[in-house]
Amino acid sequence: MKKILLSVAVLLSVLRSFADEGMWIPLLLGQQVYKDMVKRGLKLKPEQLYSINKASIKDAIIIFGGGCTGEIVSNQGLIFTNHHCGYDAIATASSVENNYLRDGFWAAEKSKEIPTSLTVKFLNRIEDVTARVNAELGNSVGAERLKKQDAITKKIIDEVVGTDEFKSAVVASMFKGNQFILYVYDVFKDVRFVGTPPESIGKFGGDTDNWEWPRHTGDFSIFRVYMSKEGKP
Repeated sequence: MKKILLSVAVLLSVLRSFADEGMWIPLLLGQQVYKDMVKRGLKLKPEQLYSINKASIKDAIIIFGGGCTGEIVSNQGLIFTNHHCGYDAIATASSVENNYLRDGFWAAEKSKEIPTSLTVKFLNRIEDVTARVNAELGNSVGAERLKKQDAITKKIIDEVVGTDEFKSAVVASMFKGNQFILYVYDVFKDVRFVGTPPESIGKFGGDTDNWEWPRHTGDFSIFRVYMSKEGKP
């Protein structure tokens, strides 16, 4: 499962199966796009898709581990992700006596969940920083432009993150360098292994089945993220 593209997830979550073109960053949906979505069956309000002050779809979709996606499916922090996304954590938790990759694993209660070294990232906010980046780039071109771009995006990230180990950020270059979007994430480090089917189910068919539809593999694993009572990492 590739690095999260929240805009794609939003569209897949709220629309019927239309083949309309385009991907839209939730922050920049605009009224016309939203109206088109409503015509196609959307029941959610704009702030339910993306809001920095209220719970929204952005809070249910996470970056899992090194770049996979995951979904929060309960108010107890339960996470669903792909089997291969949890593979390393499952392998690390396994032993000769308890081969969870081969046999599967299910924690019957929270005390049986297995700690991991995984992290998950929740999207905190999205900000369009195009004007600031372009002001720094000026009329530069080629290698000089790329060097300046790297410097200003690093500066923006450093300003946002600082020394906070529970925060991360990235400035994404969009539309061939014509737009720059800042994504800020809250990083949670207490992630525990909850369950997985046996490898014979989770990896059934291997790469062959991976590129077929319908698929026949039980391609999932389950984890849980823990946080403070205040909802902080």
